Amino acid sequence: MTSSASLDAARALLREFPVVDGHNDLPWALRAQVRYDLDARDIGVRQDAHLHTDIPRLRAGGVGAQYWSVYVRSDLPDAVPATLEQIDCVRQLIERHPGELRAALTAADMEAARRDGRIASLMGAEGGHSIANSLGTLRGLYALGVRYLTLTHNDNVDWADSATDEPNVGGLSAFGREVVREMNRLGMLVDLSHVAATTMRDALDATSAPVIFSHSSSRAVCDHPRNIPDDVLERLPANGGMAMVTFVPKFVLQAAVDWTAAADENMRAHGLHHLDTSPEAMKIHRAFEERIPRPVATVSTVADHLDHMREVAGIDHLGIGGDYDGTAFTPDGLDDVSGYPNLLAELLDRGWSTADLAKLTWQNAVRVLGAAEDVARDLQATRAPSNATIESLDGAEG
Repeated sequence: MTSSASLDAARALLREFPVVDGHNDLPWALRAQVRYDLDARDIGVRQDAHLHTDIPRLRAGGVGAQYWSVYVRSDLPDAVPATLEQIDCVRQLIERHPGELRAALTAADMEAARRDGRIASLMGAEGGHSIANSLGTLRGLYALGVRYLTLTHNDNVDWADSATDEPNVGGLSAFGREVVREMNRLGMLVDLSHVAATTMRDALDATSAPVIFSHSSSRAVCDHPRNIPDDVLERLPANGGMAMVTFVPKFVLQAAVDWTAAADENMRAHGLHHLDTSPEAMKIHRAFEERIPRPVATVSTVADHLDHMREVAGIDHLGIGGDYDGTAFTPDGLDDVSGYPNLLAELLDRGWSTADLAKLTWQNAVRVLGAAEDVARDLQATRAPSNATIESLDGAEG
């Protein structure tokens, strides 16, 4: 239990150095729940019954900048137009709440929003399927304001392997490396959450700009393929990038990993897909949970990841990416976007300094985006846009 003094100190720090959160799936939740009817889910008021995220709770949590995920499912046949709809949703949110949210494209925009008391709103596309093997489409997303691309989601793309799919190209293909180089030229951050460890290493070899992990935790602390191995964390200081710890229980608590695997196997034993949420499937799932209670992660669980990641990568290379509204379950004390002060209070009680926490919440994320902009400025002076195709670099099979 954190002390009230630590909680007060955490809130005071967040007033000066608010949280830059690397990943929030509110746009997809709005699509799935109400098909972008923003009157039906007015985030200007609390939406506790439906969402992890709304403006009152963002304010209570001390959030000063948010990368809104413009994720779409990788099995959609129309991923590009669906991604454009997600971008449009973010734009509508900003237009509806100009006193609270402000569009941000640069590190300078983030600082200006902070000075003016607005929540800087950036966008990240989650999965290379959103560019449909097209560097022109990648540039189009950048022109619309997308400032990072997660190279894969849960499934492989033709040019990059995912952490949760069978290996295909062994990391990044030649076209995948060209995607990374073109992102560097644009100033779009390379996001290595969701990708296979081989892809992480290939991307670090290919990039000339800092990378991010928008929502990933430590594989040494919790052995899940979505997390970051220590040898990759050790490379972040030389690269200049950052790992933004996520809160998803099945990625941070080993007992939850094991429980989820057993629950998934139970679903398959009943002839159902492990992600089935039909009434029949949920009845079987609830019966399993009654027999074997779900392990519960806590603020301390997440802090354990940050302690280890700081030891391996250093304080200059850490951030926060909660994955709110992209997960069904959250840790106790981090139930929604109002919970960030609880995490900072826990870290204060563990001996983290206010200077450490200012880097974790705000300074590292602003520095990394600014560094990517600097690299892009230099590259654009010497390199034209790439018009390479996957066929030209990887062969006709793609």
